[in-house]
Amino acid sequence: MTGDDVLCVLALLQRAQADVWVGGGWGIDALIGEQTRHHRDLDLMHRQEQEAAVLAALGAAGFVQSLNCRPVRFVVRAADGREIDLHPLVFADDGSAVQASPAPQRPFTYPSSCFVTGTIHGAPVPCLSAWQQVYFHQGYQPSERDRHDMAQLRRVFGITTHF
Repeated sequence: MTGDDVLCVLALLQRAQADVWVGGGWGIDALIGEQTRHHRDLDLMHRQEQEAAVLAALGAAGFVQSLNCRPVRFVVRAADGREIDLHPLVFADDGSAVQASPAPQRPFTYPSSCFVTGTIHGAPVPCLSAWQQVYFHQGYQPSERDRHDMAQLRRVFGITTHF
């Protein structure tokens, strides 16, 4: 998934009037303002109530569902191998959100302050904050990509990470 691919997907979803935020590796690179590694996929958070619009827009662009782990997440894939990992969010009136988790009594939480703006190829993109990225990168054995991403957050933002 290239930076141009990400911008095309975001433009497609914006035209569909779907609110999304970039997370994962591309989200970290958006916060930093530069691509620091190769990305195999794109992680997007979306409003659960807009899921039909998201799926219709991505379907029209050739993406088909390849994994269904709802309500936690699902994945769509294009014939050329581009993959998008989608995470449905339920928003509260205060702008915070929750995402279902594998442990239903402990949903993933998103404070309203975690929805920020980064840049990809100089274009502003909605993404998750550095603190939210650190929150999601804990409680599991990190991959080399995860270690790289956390090192970037430490380098640029001077924040403490779990690994």
